[in-house]
Amino acid sequence: MIEKLSIQLVKHKLPLMIAVAVIALAFPWIVTSRYVMRIAILCLMYCMLAVSLNLMTGVLGQMSFGHAAFWGIGAYTSAILAKNLGFNGIGCLLAAAVIAGLFGLILSLPVMKLKGYYFTIVTMVFCQIIRVIEINWMDLTNGPLGIMAIPRLDLFGFEVSSQRASFYTILVLVALTTWIVHKVVHSRMGYAIQAVRDDDLAAGAMGINVFKYKVSAIVIASMLAGVAGGFYSLYSSYIDPSIFTNNASNNMLVMVIFGGLGNMFGSFLGATVLTVLPEVLRGFSEYRQLIYGALLVVLMLVRPEGLFGSVNFKYIGQRLSLQKEAKTKKGGKRHA
Repeated sequence: MIEKLSIQLVKHKLPLMIAVAVIALAFPWIVTSRYVMRIAILCLMYCMLAVSLNLMTGVLGQMSFGHAAFWGIGAYTSAILAKNLGFNGIGCLLAAAVIAGLFGLILSLPVMKLKGYYFTIVTMVFCQIIRVIEINWMDLTNGPLGIMAIPRLDLFGFEVSSQRASFYTILVLVALTTWIVHKVVHSRMGYAIQAVRDDDLAAGAMGINVFKYKVSAIVIASMLAGVAGGFYSLYSSYIDPSIFTNNASNNMLVMVIFGGLGNMFGSFLGATVLTVLPEVLRGFSEYRQLIYGALLVVLMLVRPEGLFGSVNFKYIGQRLSLQKEAKTKKGGKRHA
């Protein structure tokens, strides 16, 4: 069923992309509920986080339980610059990306030889260390009380204060994140990263700089998560350490695995479903977590690789093109 759906998605790729773009642009004008708009904004932010994490986990193959740390670093960087130093424009988002990327570099350098569960444990501990710093560095982060009254994002003199403006801002950020990750994955660098994921020893023997490409993938993923954090702090106007926990990292990883490792479309689907589903189930407050957990267990039993984890849209597109060319040639010969 998923394979048939994937073929249809590739066949109708252009009209579907146009339809999604039109719906996304029209959404804030159609929806009037502030609650629904907030869920939509958070859903897009989680799409951004899932796509960035998929670069590290799906494309590079390094399972991370600490992505919320980079999200938090970006959020605190942006909040501190906006409230204490008067920065509240694109500079906040760029600073969030740079600082989060720097921490990604610091994390990646000493653990490059670690694989599998060992790397996963290090990322989990790293997330907890960052949270401890956020709780105890009172002078910088205000500790458990968090940072309140964070100024809104200011873009070229226009304050992003309305839900509609925030929606369009995060929509642009998601589009940029998708474009960056797509360009990375389908470039020479991306093929090298995938070769490292499949067999780093063989990749090294073929002349690929394993260290360079591992570090690059982790730093890029960290920077994108930092931008998402920077947006979140300026949008919500309040952050505290209880948001950026290991549990948040686990939720991001579940989104990526649910949609399918290494598949960007799967990341969007996983982030959307797992952000919206808990809200839809609020009416079943007593059984919400049970239903939510049961659905995830069933999915893992039926498709352990995720919904679109085994789907290669590029290969499907190439196969359909060859089939179309073969039919055209066959029809030409019959006509002749």
